Amino acid sequence: MMNKKIAEGTHKRTIRVGLLLLEDILLINLASFLALWVRLDFSVERMFAEGYVNSLCWFSAAGTFVILGLLAAMKLYNSLWIYASVEELLRIVGVGATVSVLEMAAILMGVVNLPRSFPLLHGMFFVALMGVSRFAYRAVRLLVRRACHQPLVKKTTMLIGAGEAGTMTLREFQNSERSENRVVCIIDDDPAKKGSRLRGVKIVGGREKILWAAQKYQVEEIVVAIPAAQPRERRAIVDICQKTGCKLKTLPGLFQLANNEVSLQKIRDVDVLDLLGRDSIQVDLSQISGYLEGKTVLVTGGGGSIGSELCRQIAKNNPKCLVIFDIYENNAYEIQQELLRNDPSLNLAVRIGSVRDAERVNLLFEEFRPQIVFHAAAHKHVPLMEDSPNESIKNNVFGTLHVAEAAHNFGAETFVLISTDKAVNPTNIMGASKRLCEMIVQTMAYHADTKFVAVRFGNVLGSNGSVIPLFKKQIANGGPVTVTHRDIIRYFMTIPEAVSLVLQAGSYAQQGEIFVLDMGEPVRIDDLARNMIRLSGFEPDVDIEVKYTGLRPGEKLYEELLMKEEGMRSTPNKLIYIGQPLNIDEAAFVAQLDELEKACQRNDKNIRDLVRQMVPTYHPGQ
Repeated sequence: MMNKKIAEGTHKRTIRVGLLLLEDILLINLASFLALWVRLDFSVERMFAEGYVNSLCWFSAAGTFVILGLLAAMKLYNSLWIYASVEELLRIVGVGATVSVLEMAAILMGVVNLPRSFPLLHGMFFVALMGVSRFAYRAVRLLVRRACHQPLVKKTTMLIGAGEAGTMTLREFQNSERSENRVVCIIDDDPAKKGSRLRGVKIVGGREKILWAAQKYQVEEIVVAIPAAQPRERRAIVDICQKTGCKLKTLPGLFQLANNEVSLQKIRDVDVLDLLGRDSIQVDLSQISGYLEGKTVLVTGGGGSIGSELCRQIAKNNPKCLVIFDIYENNAYEIQQELLRNDPSLNLAVRIGSVRDAERVNLLFEEFRPQIVFHAAAHKHVPLMEDSPNESIKNNVFGTLHVAEAAHNFGAETFVLISTDKAVNPTNIMGASKRLCEMIVQTMAYHADTKFVAVRFGNVLGSNGSVIPLFKKQIANGGPVTVTHRDIIRYFMTIPEAVSLVLQAGSYAQQGEIFVLDMGEPVRIDDLARNMIRLSGFEPDVDIEVKYTGLRPGEKLYEELLMKEEGMRSTPNKLIYIGQPLNIDEAAFVAQLDELEKACQRNDKNIRDLVRQMVPTYHPGQ
């Protein structure tokens, strides 16, 4: 079947090129006749009387083969003329100029008897006829396609941005047979553009005209085509657009412009990321590459949201070997296949096992001797861990202890713990368990050559179990969208940002630091939910209910990134800070860890009391 389709495609192309060749032969000779005819004052009699006809005939015959060869060399028979542009026209001009020069040389050398003005006129007629034929083909094809494929009703669309991205987007809407959008007005903040037209569509003004234009033109959909805008500017514009009640779409970013890839497939719905209004985190890539390149790197929990992104970014920094360790084989398999598909030469090893199993962890370290360790394996769901507190301790605390001890015993250079803002003044067992993990790292740092550090950040957008996917599912199901409290706030960052921070923290590592990201302003979850409903084309509490369910066990209204007693000092990256290590009574802590391990192994119902003794800032139920 595939071979048949290929054969049919080749046959159609052969016919198309053959017809185009016949057309070009006719046009080339027509251009020669017109050039001489015009030169001789539109007199055919003079063409015969002055002896130019014979010269023209044999010269045109020879010139036809030369011109066809030049057209083929310029790949003008490979172009899809339905998408012909200025580039194809310039190639035709180039062929015409070359032919004129060759003809002039032949006339001056006496090879052919033709007027000296003939080459210029011939070149002009050649370019005109070839250009008109090509672009007429494009115009006819577009008209036919629109007549055959245009939907009966197109969505009236407002385009925001009259720059390069906006122009490319508008052209795609107007030319593509798949387009269901009819752009009726354009918004651009440049006062000089107000009142002018872009491809026939009026630029009605700046962002202050969005609400007015949406009503005047009965806009159904708004497309934001300003990929170069700063996040805060984009958020301000999107906030205005939301008030129109129109469906919102946007271009993902600048790379489409660099690669000339603006198309209908690239235009996506406006996402909650567009509403954060915070500049993305910038990291020193040279530092990251410097300490990862040529090293054996282990990522525990490598199949999870953070772990898999760690693996993606580590793989780009030329490690000697990347080792993924995860208990869930489906996730591990998925990231393994993705990494090998993107870089078949990557030296990748995947092992299945649990960080709870100290012997399994030791065998892993003995097999690979990792130099850099990123410990991302953990239980993280706050409500679930409240119902299974001993599992949180077994996996988070003693899983971390097993991996940290193995890193020390097998001489790893750097150990980076993935922590959370919930470790600060924790009110839930998950946060308290992560604070214990930080204490383990800080304790180990006093005695080991391995650099032990922790990285603490807030909620990660789009991670498994996070609020964004939950809201999307609830909206898709028609609601209600559940928010625990009207005033609950959270800090947010993207998965790539979180991982960039983790990687750069590893390069800053000395001993026992806790790295903290300046995440800007927190976000009210209630606002987030309502914005997501509007972005989906619905009205909150009209089309989809926002329901308040009350704080869950262990949940706080707000999260903190740093405990007061830790203090902060800056790093070369102005958005990354370091909390100073706390003084820990090491002997008492080790003894308490031993008691805690025994208690969680017997699934002690009073496990929270033991944790509270070890973490004085832990206040369960508050």
